[in-house]
Amino acid sequence: MGSLPVFYNCAKCPAYCCSYPRIHTTRRDIERLARHFDLPFDRAREKFTKPGEKEGQRVLRHRHDTVYDSVCRFLDQETRACTAYKARPAICRHYPGSTRCGYYDFLSFERRVQEDPDFIPSA
Repeated sequence: MGSLPVFYNCAKCPAYCCSYPRIHTTRRDIERLARHFDLPFDRAREKFTKPGEKEGQRVLRHRHDTVYDSVCRFLDQETRACTAYKARPAICRHYPGSTRCGYYDFLSFERRVQEDPDFIPSA
């Protein structure tokens, strides 16, 4: 059985999912990032994540962005691509979790209606 077709193209998106304020990480995610950047686990945990809302939870750190208010620290703001793609957290690997992406559908619709292939809705 083959994989399902997807109806979105991340290369045509300004990385909306990277603007989510709480991008959850697991211990395994932090271990993967530590290996990728050749850092000890504790250093990677401190450098790349911060405490989440729940006890023991860790989320990716953000930084100011030119399109959205803030985005994941790993987003290249010029190319809108992930600079840690091979080591990205599981939540990013599985996003959007279906064959469709709601934001991509919305963005495609707006670009057609606005007759502007580069249109990005303002925040």
